[in-house]
Amino acid sequence: MAELTRISAPDGVAPAAAYTHVIVGTGRFVAVSGQLALDEDGKLVGEGDPAAQARQVFENLRRCLAAAGATFDDVVKLTFFVTDMAYMPAVRAARDEHISPDRLPAASAVQVAALVSPDFLMEIEAFALLPE
Repeated sequence: MAELTRISAPDGVAPAAAYTHVIVGTGRFVAVSGQLALDEDGKLVGEGDPAAQARQVFENLRRCLAAAGATFDDVVKLTFFVTDMAYMPAVRAARDEHISPDRLPAASAVQVAALVSPDFLMEIEAFALLPE
């Protein structure tokens, strides 16, 4: 695992409750494209169900990270794209199944008008840092 320093409350910035403001580290950079709620056959999982979609997206992220030799412990940044901010509790619940609250990455959440298909409620991308 890369050496990472997490700064949750930089001077003059309100403390982060569900993410880390700053993460500093060195190593090999891993970028995981936005993942959708598709199973290994490319079929939608959880039509109309944000919790089921979030669980599938995080499973896809886990598999992509593993392909690069990484785990969620190596993730330094998550970006959540949701079609409705009301889905964020489901996203956070799925995230919390994979990432310890004391190791939260930096994060951004963005509500978008649409994703590649109206059946998708969210897309999540990840950046990770591995040892050199």
